[in-house]
Amino acid sequence: MDESSRVFFNVQLSDKEFNLLSNYIYSEYGIKMPPAKKVMLQSRLQKRLRHLNIPTFKEYSDYVFSTKGSEEAIHMMDVVSTNKTDFFREPVHFDFMREVILPEAVANNQRSIKIWSAGCSSGEEAYTIAMTISEYAEMKNNIDFQIIGTDISTVVLKNAIEAIYKEEKTDVIPMTLKRKYFLKSRDPQNKVVRVIPALRSKVKFGRLNFMESSYPMNETFDVIFCRNTLIYFDRETQESVINKLCRHLKPNGYFFLGHSESITNMNVPLNHLKPTIFQRK
Repeated sequence: MDESSRVFFNVQLSDKEFNLLSNYIYSEYGIKMPPAKKVMLQSRLQKRLRHLNIPTFKEYSDYVFSTKGSEEAIHMMDVVSTNKTDFFREPVHFDFMREVILPEAVANNQRSIKIWSAGCSSGEEAYTIAMTISEYAEMKNNIDFQIIGTDISTVVLKNAIEAIYKEEKTDVIPMTLKRKYFLKSRDPQNKVVRVIPALRSKVKFGRLNFMESSYPMNETFDVIFCRNTLIYFDRETQESVINKLCRHLKPNGYFFLGHSESITNMNVPLNHLKPTIFQRK
């Protein structure tokens, strides 16, 4: 790369453009971007400037806010949003499902259970839920299930739908489950696995912005996972999002938060059962 290209692709984000973009990200997507995040935002958005061949952040901002750039906001959030997840992350929630929620559903003669993985990222959470229920159904009772996964990022949703993961990502999964629910690549040099079709068929994915006034869900859910997503929002936005999610949670349905999240002093329709585990009032 010559010197002129290097300068072009390391263009600086001014305070004015940072404020414009960070205010937009907060108002439209609820994600706080304090001044400390300026370097991070600059670094991530330079990928979009390169892709669009736009030389300055001023021109990029003008493009985002123009009618021609309406789709760019989606791509901008793809590079801005943070997506960190793992299989069987925070395993206490899956233990609670296996030991409390699923036996309760069976005792109530419930033949099907619906679960929402809100902020599903690349799908590891949703497929962990699917494995947990499948194992229970096989060993204890034949209960059917449906899982919906939603996220703001189209990039991670594409990964979730493909359900292809680096083999090292599955190291935390017990070998019996790994052999049962994943297929290895036929190419020994390609260290990836894919979730089996039978499990993929139980999970559907779609894009959702938590800042929408209401969520386009026609059903109510028995369980909602919303873990390690609300930490990017301020307290007022967290409360608003939880209330909107709870509109789609059945009475006595269960709600899971991440280990660093809480509903303390929030006006939400949830009763505290255990740390990060709640039940709809």
